Amino acid sequence: MTSMTNSIRIAAPAQRIYALASATERWPEILPHYRFVNVLSQDGDERTVEMAARRGPFPVRWTALQRNDPHTPAIFFQHTSGWTKGMDVVWKFDEGPDGTDVSIVHDLAFSFPVAEKAVEKYVVTGFFIDGIARRTLACMKAIAEANADG
Repeated sequence: MTSMTNSIRIAAPAQRIYALASATERWPEILPHYRFVNVLSQDGDERTVEMAARRGPFPVRWTALQRNDPHTPAIFFQHTSGWTKGMDVVWKFDEGPDGTDVSIVHDLAFSFPVAEKAVEKYVVTGFFIDGIARRTLACMKAIAEANADG
């Protein structure tokens, strides 16, 4: 199993950032690397989403179960299709006096017929997941900090 954490400090309250991050249906409007997010079903704070993004020129697509926890706050994803099927993702928000540390933790047990560990570590995790997560956090930071007073 491969685990990867991407983190950033955002000068905004945790609930403001959580509101942006948990509304995945709006990601294509605010995150330029997201092509689309379709909410396939929803039941309270749980939903099934079909997501598509770009890592450079490469399109990626997956379906995930999303569970929003507004009280903690936290956001949980379990990928159910795509190259990352079986991956668990957790968004964590740790608010302090000077802002919020936001982390995205990806846990992936990859199944690929050839060179599994190399493909998992360098291609899927290192190139695609890391690149998309870093860009997502950078965009969330810019948006949350720009709206810090409003």
